[in-house]
Amino acid sequence: MIARRYFLSLLSLAILTGTMALRAQEPATNPAVARALRHATAEWDMIAPHLPDPATATPDKLAQAADVLRARRYQEDALDYYRYALQRGGDESKLQNDVGVTLLELNRPIEARIAFKRAVQVKPKYAQGWNNLGAAEYVAGNPKAALVDYLRAVKFNKKEAVFHANLGTAYFELKDYESARSQFEKAMQLDNGVFQSGGWAGVEAHVLSTSDHGRFCFEMAKMAARQHNDDEVVRWLARSSEAGFEVKEQMVGDKDFDAYRKDPRVLMALKNAKAMRTGQIADSGLTPDAPAKVN
Repeated sequence: MIARRYFLSLLSLAILTGTMALRAQEPATNPAVARALRHATAEWDMIAPHLPDPATATPDKLAQAADVLRARRYQEDALDYYRYALQRGGDESKLQNDVGVTLLELNRPIEARIAFKRAVQVKPKYAQGWNNLGAAEYVAGNPKAALVDYLRAVKFNKKEAVFHANLGTAYFELKDYESARSQFEKAMQLDNGVFQSGGWAGVEAHVLSTSDHGRFCFEMAKMAARQHNDDEVVRWLARSSEAGFEVKEQMVGDKDFDAYRKDPRVLMALKNAKAMRTGQIADSGLTPDAPAKVN
């Protein structure tokens, strides 16, 4: 998931005053201006004095500072400190991975891909690096390349649910739905909540979204039906319908849904989902994420 250089010194108040005058003209197009504005806050005034000296601090201290900056959404500054840590001899594979994750958060997948590639070159069995490289490829629109990377991530760590979930997503994007369901099932066995936490880009503990959300939700409902998990069937079918997928038509003739085609919970959830999709108000108070339970 070419790297632009962000080794910028802190701007003086005089420069900052000048840049603020430009805010109405180009706050989103000039990274230096946007960064200066983020530095013109009370929060930054509290953080900046405590940042370690890049010339003398240990790699661990610099990496810790980068983690704090990233958590507080100062990603460009985090990039600086991860790179300072690299210059000071820090763990290259981990730090390149951190750089890549930060670049993905900044929506710069091409640069992120370079960082992740370096991470796995340095440490070829680095499962997280392969997963994140797959995420960068996927976000860049290369699901076939992402599939190869995810396969390597799973090869080196079979017990990480998100790796299987992302591998399943790549299969799904390539329309290999059976392989996708197989990986989704493995992910759910390892972590039943893997699809609940959300997130973006498939990095760390997050799962990638798909370009066909309705079909994805339908496949998740099919998987839940095989496990006889009624509430999850209702929830995923409702989400599929909300996304515009023709749920009722697809359920016809599908043996996995034999027990659900006339289920009142499913019918009501689909009715409500249609109402949400069309902007109408359903008669019932049911919501797709909180289906009624039949005792």
